[in-house]
Amino acid sequence: MGIVINQSFKNTLVLFLGFAIGGINVLFLFTHFLHEDYYGLITFLLSSANIIMPLMVLGMQNTVIKFFSSYTTKAEQDKLLSASLLLPLLVIIPVSIVGLVSYNAIAGWLASENAIIKPYAYLIVVVSLFMGYFEIFYAFTKVHLQSVAGNILKEVFVRICTTGLLFAVYLEWLTQSQFIYAVVIVYGIRMVLMMRIAFRLCKPELSFGFPNNTKEVISYSLFIVLAGSASIILLDIDKFIIPKLKEIANVAYYAVGIYIAQVVAIPSRAMQQIINPLTAKEINADNVNGVAALYRKSSISLLVAGGLMFLLINCNIFDLYRIINRPEYTAGTLVVLLISISELTKLAIGNNGAILINSRFYKFFFYISIAMTISVILLDIWFINAYAINGAALATLLVVLVFSGIKIYYVYRKLNIQPFNKQTFVMLLVIMGLFLVFYFLKWPFNPWINIFIKSVLITVLYLFITYKLQISMEINQLFLKFLKR
Repeated sequence: MGIVINQSFKNTLVLFLGFAIGGINVLFLFTHFLHEDYYGLITFLLSSANIIMPLMVLGMQNTVIKFFSSYTTKAEQDKLLSASLLLPLLVIIPVSIVGLVSYNAIAGWLASENAIIKPYAYLIVVVSLFMGYFEIFYAFTKVHLQSVAGNILKEVFVRICTTGLLFAVYLEWLTQSQFIYAVVIVYGIRMVLMMRIAFRLCKPELSFGFPNNTKEVISYSLFIVLAGSASIILLDIDKFIIPKLKEIANVAYYAVGIYIAQVVAIPSRAMQQIINPLTAKEINADNVNGVAALYRKSSISLLVAGGLMFLLINCNIFDLYRIINRPEYTAGTLVVLLISISELTKLAIGNNGAILINSRFYKFFFYISIAMTISVILLDIWFINAYAINGAALATLLVVLVFSGIKIYYVYRKLNIQPFNKQTFVMLLVIMGLFLVFYFLKWPFNPWINIFIKSVLITVLYLFITYKLQISMEINQLFLKFLKR
């Protein structure tokens, strides 16, 4: 677990930097420099690209992580890596042809409620390709347990570039329309940089042959591409459906709320870069005890780290919206609470998803992902019509709660392991108690002062209680190591 904590700590610092830059973009620059319709448009385009990305590259980024450590020769590893680059062309070429032939019909459907979308609809496919191949090259580095450089490109590079582009709009160096195209170019540059890093670390000898277990690899890829699409749909389908039912400006309000709430997911996103390949390695070695240890430790470590993030954003949310100073964006206040609860739930189940994806139970992950997708789409249509963007957040929360329970039960039935212990429930009580104390506490000071005072009090109390109760030995050791520096 030491390498997990070490790389996760570095990735967490990168993620915090990325979220800080992104926070400035989302909370201040987008909301003040870009018209709500264009903010909603870029959010819609990127979310739509993210939804189809696994299909465009056949989910090969997951296939690389799943099978790489099972091969003992470089020749077999090269065949896998080559296949991950070439097989997506079987989808990319026909999809591109269909898109060109049917562009007007497809773009017209996407823009049925918001005409601003139509001229930019083709960018969805372009960005999805840039995203997909970036993830494949990133997977090359993950299997070598070198995830930090890719994480910097993923979490920091795009956001820094976006900051510069937003200021270019403000200074009238770019029009808002040109801004959309410039963001797409940034994603292309990011892909090229990731390719250079990956090839320096492990450039494969291009091979048109297939690994010995080709049938298993293809079967896994076909299942996981749909499961991966379904998992991403859970995150981004709201931003796709909202402009079909409401004005596109609502996507901007929702995007701000979602961004704030996803601060809770920072620890998970940091740890997953390294724990997923380690989980695959333990499963390939048939080491159930090793999987169980990763399961328990990842669960409690993520809950502790995510719990602090949950408290900091929700207990300061009213002051944060005062700082944004755009009254229409406060429509996302409840979105923040609902989505952050769903993110905390996902943290609490640890590397459950990695266990399912990388084990012989990956088909179950496919089925449950499809069920989650159907559920969230149906609930979205119902709830968005009734409760607007709050309905979208409620739909996501309900689906996450129900299906997280199902996934925990399934892994327990199959492997007789589960992520929780006494400390889990103690930690939940600590989070709930501090939330009830600080959420309703409002001071008549400047919002910056309120946030600073609350954050210091919450952080000190939280860390003190967590340390004294010895909730997570790994985090306690990391805390002591940090103090010694």
